[in-house]
Amino acid sequence: MIGVARKTLLHCRHSAWQDVIVIKAPYLLFLGDAPDQLAAKVARGIRDWRPEQCVGQHTLEGCRADVGLEELSLEAAVAAGAKTLVIGVANRGGVISDTWRSVLVEALEAGLDIASGLHNLLRDDPVLVATAERLGRALVDVRVPQQAYPIGDGKPRSGKRLLAVGTDCSVGKMYTTLALERDMRARGINADFRATGQTGILITGQGVPLDAVVADFMAGSIETLTPAADADHWDLVEGQGSLFHPSFSGVTLALIHGSAPDALVICHEPTRTHMRGLPHYALPDLQAVHDTSLLFARRVNPNCKVIGTAVNTAGLDDAVTAVCLKACADALSLPAVDPMKQGCDALLEALP
Repeated sequence: MIGVARKTLLHCRHSAWQDVIVIKAPYLLFLGDAPDQLAAKVARGIRDWRPEQCVGQHTLEGCRADVGLEELSLEAAVAAGAKTLVIGVANRGGVISDTWRSVLVEALEAGLDIASGLHNLLRDDPVLVATAERLGRALVDVRVPQQAYPIGDGKPRSGKRLLAVGTDCSVGKMYTTLALERDMRARGINADFRATGQTGILITGQGVPLDAVVADFMAGSIETLTPAADADHWDLVEGQGSLFHPSFSGVTLALIHGSAPDALVICHEPTRTHMRGLPHYALPDLQAVHDTSLLFARRVNPNCKVIGTAVNTAGLDDAVTAVCLKACADALSLPAVDPMKQGCDALLEALP
């Protein structure tokens, strides 16, 4: 219930004196001056998968994102029971602007803790640190590795693993794996979502902030996240980036080699005209993603297979959606579904 404060525990090795980070719920989701809906994907993910933890949203002038929550002032949010302002914007570069900083200071003064998954850490901002210390508030940086990770060794291990890969960034990899967890558990299948990014960690309370892990240890961190398990257990690994995105292909490859997946789901957003943030790069076709992903996955798991395509059709009407899904299915001769509209049954039927 929204009126009851809850705590999400994140174990982080970010200082000698603080081993456990406490994120107090419920949340006020900060959208800032997000330029579009995709920029607010962190807030949208929390709203969609943990709505009971959200009291409202707070935007700035010029914000073009809306996650469908009540717009609240900082004071109104505190009166409604909010305990933490969660920065729900994943902007390019993860920076805290001067405009944001003034609002974050006001939030601390209003009685809120602040949680963030940005690359620019709250604890590195002297103004925020001084204000938080003066007021006794918490600054929670989610994008901090939880432990020291080993170098990956690629050795086979028991249990089963599924990884979401994408034609681009921000195409629905997290939503797909969360939907798979929901539907697998409904069938009585032993399955767990494994978060690899800030939004997933805020939703579940645990995971690996992969893009903050030193490169040599990225694959090892995913091996740690998906250890040996019972033979019938599935780890559903949240994908990141895309093998075809020049900026973020490294995290994708680390996920492939670290998870050694038994199954891959290709995630696709059909309205894109170019790679996100790179108008000079076209999106790859599904066959290219299929073949390239399998090439690298079979290096660590020769039995890996692609089981289908998860298509984000949020921007399409029903008629166009049907045509699009058929085209995606025909492209690979594999199931193609929108997990949020249709569920994941067709994908589950194709599991090895």
